[in-house]
Amino acid sequence: MDIETKKKETAAPLDLPRLIQDVLAELGYDADAAAVAERVRRLDIGLPIEDEFSVVCAWLGKCQLLHKLDQHQVPIASKQEFQVPDLLAKFSTQTSKSPVLIEVKSKKDKLLSFKPEYMGRLQNYADLVGMPLLVAWKFHSLWMLFEARHMKKANKNFNIPLATAMRENLLGVLAGDVAYKIGAGAGIHLRFRKDRLLGSDKTSEGHTEQWAMTIDDVSFTDREGARRTDFGSAVQSLFTAWDLEEKEEHTDSHIHLHFVAGTEGIQFAHSALVYLLNWESPHDGRPHWRGLLRREQVTANVASFSAALDEAFRQKVVSHVFYLQPHAMPDFFLPPT
Repeated sequence: MDIETKKKETAAPLDLPRLIQDVLAELGYDADAAAVAERVRRLDIGLPIEDEFSVVCAWLGKCQLLHKLDQHQVPIASKQEFQVPDLLAKFSTQTSKSPVLIEVKSKKDKLLSFKPEYMGRLQNYADLVGMPLLVAWKFHSLWMLFEARHMKKANKNFNIPLATAMRENLLGVLAGDVAYKIGAGAGIHLRFRKDRLLGSDKTSEGHTEQWAMTIDDVSFTDREGARRTDFGSAVQSLFTAWDLEEKEEHTDSHIHLHFVAGTEGIQFAHSALVYLLNWESPHDGRPHWRGLLRREQVTANVASFSAALDEAFRQKVVSHVFYLQPHAMPDFFLPPT
């Protein structure tokens, strides 16, 4: 298989002086050196939710600019009226010249809730700078991006249920996210040649065997079941981001392992990113999102996911690509009248 991996980056962060400055401002210049070092390390790990969303937007391909907003505001009294959102972003898909503001949240409940004071301070800042206010919500592994105006006041707080957030999701039309499906029958096939029997043990159901084996054939099939040898690394990588069904066959001379897509399942492009990163760095634990922000190319084998999907569709691997639109298109996305 033509799957390449990159070595884990170990270089110091480019903004190390800023990290140290922030820590010293928080802990004081007479803080213990070990405490400063640990706090810098934790900051370098980053605010994983903000960093993850930033990497997702950069990787999806429609983001022209995205950066964090410095939230050390003065005078102190301004915090009673204004709340600086987490991110500023500009997407190539916008018809307006103004960037958008994004507040990033992670919550596993099916209802996202903001206190009125918090919502008011965020909206005051958005009105002050004349920019649309959006909310990015991570629900388990699923990301949604929607206008803050869709959060409605209930008895006390401003709320949005999961269903509404999904219906008004802008991640597709703004950032380039899509949903897709790998066709049933497409998959990877490995053939192991039995070289030497190492041992055999009796069991209650028969016996088990241990063999020294050699992989003597690797092939792919498309969704029509045709054997293919012309898939590039990007198309091959799509299989690593899909839940393939495993089948095993035995003959006297070989063991055949088949990893094939079934009839069920659908995947979002932004969710596939995590699978691709885990495949490329399987022993690193969760992705180091802050480190990924410093990479020119986020994944080693897929420079453009949309191009990979297009190629996989032409080569009869992907059967469907879904371009999702929100129920209510925002003003900054509509062409001027």
